Amino acid sequence: MLQAHSTVQQCHRITDTINKALEDQQYCTAVFLDVSQVFDKVWYPGLLFKIKRTLPSGYYNLLKSYLQDRHFLTKFNNETSSCFPIHSGVPQGSNLGPFLYTIYTSDLPISRKTTLSTFVDDTAIFAIHSDPMTASLNLHDHLYNIKKWLQKWKMKVNETKSSLITFTLRKGQCPPVSINQTVIPHVETVKYLGLHFDHRLTWKEHIAMKRKQLDHKTREIKWLMGKPPPYH
Repeated sequence: MLQAHSTVQQCHRITDTINKALEDQQYCTAVFLDVSQVFDKVWYPGLLFKIKRTLPSGYYNLLKSYLQDRHFLTKFNNETSSCFPIHSGVPQGSNLGPFLYTIYTSDLPISRKTTLSTFVDDTAIFAIHSDPMTASLNLHDHLYNIKKWLQKWKMKVNETKSSLITFTLRKGQCPPVSINQTVIPHVETVKYLGLHFDHRLTWKEHIAMKRKQLDHKTREIKWLMGKPPPYH
């Protein structure tokens, strides 16, 4: 985990990783994982165990009191349900939510043959090799360890919403990989931390999407300004 790094630094790190593979005429196969309900599924006993292992005892007691004895209810019109205890998840809408989730996932398995990129709940794994089969095998081995970690710490990945992409300037692509016996869908472009990466890193998709957003904002501004009054 890189400390004191923002989204910009993480985007630069990923772009440099892909660029180096393209310059060296290698295959870079990458999986972008979609973890289901990341902030809602954090397992309390596991989180408290990691907080106690990571932070001083004073912080542990404070965060333990913050997490325990939390309840929720549902209100519809004038009807209100009973209170039910919350057994998992980190509080959202504050800085503590991403911070606690980062502690919870700080021990994700790593490998010398792959590059793991995490930024809060965005997780990507890259494997680079001149042989596409070897790159996929290295990626598959890392995914297997990730799968075991997810099972141990009671988290789930959405296999069909995760993405597999091959970055290369050469012909062909890397073989498919799977997690939980489900093949991860292969895509030509993938969105990560607000950037759209295409398989040759041309940025065409990203520029097109940003152009659409700018056009939409321009129309909104013109609508707000309305027709300018006549000059007198």
